[in-house]
Amino acid sequence: MPRKPPIVFPQEQRLLSQLGERLKLARMRRKLSNAVVAQRAGISRSSLYKVEAGDAGATLGTYLRVMAVLGLEADINVLAADDKVGRKLQDLTLEAPASAPRRRRTAIKPHPPVTPTDGAGSAS
Repeated sequence: MPRKPPIVFPQEQRLLSQLGERLKLARMRRKLSNAVVAQRAGISRSSLYKVEAGDAGATLGTYLRVMAVLGLEADINVLAADDKVGRKLQDLTLEAPASAPRRRRTAIKPHPPVTPTDGAGSAS
């Protein structure tokens, strides 16, 4: 049974479509047919069509195989390389508040038996 494609928001779909278009243009600049690229990537022509269309159902591995055939596989290292938000959070040194040190659990010892007092400290 085929899997459902992931939910993709419109902005994300535009980004995938733009990536697919850039990959298609890279293929065409190299004067490679879709059949040749698909064969070299080890995927079907319909999978290549999905990649070039920016289909969210195509796996990241499929995108990477197409990029490798086009000589663009090193570009994958650029993705999320400059994590501006993460760096800001790191700079703010957001740490969890220090909690009290944990006490070691020890075996419960019985209390010594209570002995009656001589009444010196009690009121009558």
